Amino acid sequence: MGRGDVSDEEWAVIGALLPPERGRKARPSHDNRRFLNGMLHVLRVGCPWRDMHERYGKWNSVYVRFRRWAEQGVWDAMLTTLVDLGLTDDWQHMIDSTTVRGHSQAAGAKGGPARRALVEAAAALRARSTPAVTVRDALLASS
Repeated sequence: MGRGDVSDEEWAVIGALLPPERGRKARPSHDNRRFLNGMLHVLRVGCPWRDMHERYGKWNSVYVRFRRWAEQGVWDAMLTTLVDLGLTDDWQHMIDSTTVRGHSQAAGAKGGPARRALVEAAAALRARSTPAVTVRDALLASS
């Protein structure tokens, strides 16, 4: 186990929250724990997926699983469950990757249909990954 990898105690909680993976005919599925450690390594270090350490498996396989889980809402469900279990209570730790930065000279530029589609897709993802009532809102309402 490398530095920063999920501990046995953490895996006992998180492992049950991840969907089981089935391999295709010629491709067996690999360990979710190893893939999760690879995902966390890339996110923690900030390296490109292609530069991920080999001990986590093939970078493309880890990336594909990461994207599939994001599209299926696994990350949102996991965070909600961890909050419900009382293991974390701060939604503000979640970083949304849909942030788009524009060049300062593009502030007044008119976007074409492709830019509008990108902005609308980013807004839809942000809306889907943002809870309707945050933990902080719920705590303030109960006070």
